[in-house]
Amino acid sequence: MSKCSTITSVALGLAAAFALYRFVIRPWHLRWGATDEEAARSMPGDDLVPKPDIAFTRAITINAPPQAVWPWLVQMGYRRASWYSYDRFDNDGIHVHRIIPEFQTLTVGDVMLTGSEGGFRVEAIDPGRTLVLKIDRASVGQELEMSCVITLDPIDEQRTRLLLRVRGKFNGLVEKLWGRVLFDAGDFVMMRKMLLGIKERAERQVHLANLPASASPVL
Repeated sequence: MSKCSTITSVALGLAAAFALYRFVIRPWHLRWGATDEEAARSMPGDDLVPKPDIAFTRAITINAPPQAVWPWLVQMGYRRASWYSYDRFDNDGIHVHRIIPEFQTLTVGDVMLTGSEGGFRVEAIDPGRTLVLKIDRASVGQELEMSCVITLDPIDEQRTRLLLRVRGKFNGLVEKLWGRVLFDAGDFVMMRKMLLGIKERAERQVHLANLPASASPVL
């Protein structure tokens, strides 16, 4: 095969991979788990970033009532109970699988750290239902704005629908390059793990609470 043919083949392969990601994989992961109605509905905090460069809604069904899920949300954060994702990267390798009483108080204005340099400021709380968070230049020292809203919708007495919406605007040159090229794919990897981590913890807690008193589960 000639050098020209090799270059052409590589270029075509890259173009095909880009098209696959752009038109198939990206639309799928930007609304991973969410229905058409959930992706289209308005949510508290949408006005915090009115003209986002990126916006997505992801969702998961948890076999636990909202009151069993909420405590896991309230204690999230770096140097708190973690983000239930890849703890080696976002919580110094510390894994948390229990409700921590001292982290159950959260108020508007508190900061849920994403790292040692800053994190999400709590903008609004509807206890047991909605948590509205925002990152901006003042909180992380980067030229960006990002809102994150988590809502718990009860399906019935034993199941909850967790919706998570992120809206981001990248203002600086570095942030624009990072945000438009790498952010959404990398964020999906971390966020999917987080949603699954919340689900696993809440469901396990409910399961243990429903065990007979004589049972002695291995913790």
